[in-house]
Amino acid sequence: MPDTELSHAFTVAAPPADVVAHLAEPANYVGLSPLVVRVRDVAREEGLTRYTAVERFRFFGFLRHDNPIVVTLRISGEQAVHGDVVSPGGVRMGYRFDLEPDGDGTRVTDTLRLHTPPGLLRFAASRARAVQLARAGVLRERLGP
Repeated sequence: MPDTELSHAFTVAAPPADVVAHLAEPANYVGLSPLVVRVRDVAREEGLTRYTAVERFRFFGFLRHDNPIVVTLRISGEQAVHGDVVSPGGVRMGYRFDLEPDGDGTRVTDTLRLHTPPGLLRFAASRARAVQLARAGVLRERLGP
């Protein structure tokens, strides 16, 4: 399967514990990832959270496609939040937010590892990158002073 890795680092004005708490809550991904419009079926177990997020894609400005993705989320103390996404059509993504103190804030390195069936990598990577860049701005707004 074709794959690629995308990484983006940025700083937010909140301590690592606050960033982890925000990223650990599935409901916070609505709007945090601009494509995610709903979260449902949240199941928590020791050490992980599973849920379904609904991504909404728009094509040509009027066609709409809701894409349910299954997410498994794990927390590694105050250093990282990571997980896996399984999407219909064979798209798979591993993601990781590495966190480190940066003055009064937190340096976040957002890394995505994307695997797709042949022919989908360019489209999926362009959408994933747009979400990744937007997410930095949303986190800054949500966790800023």
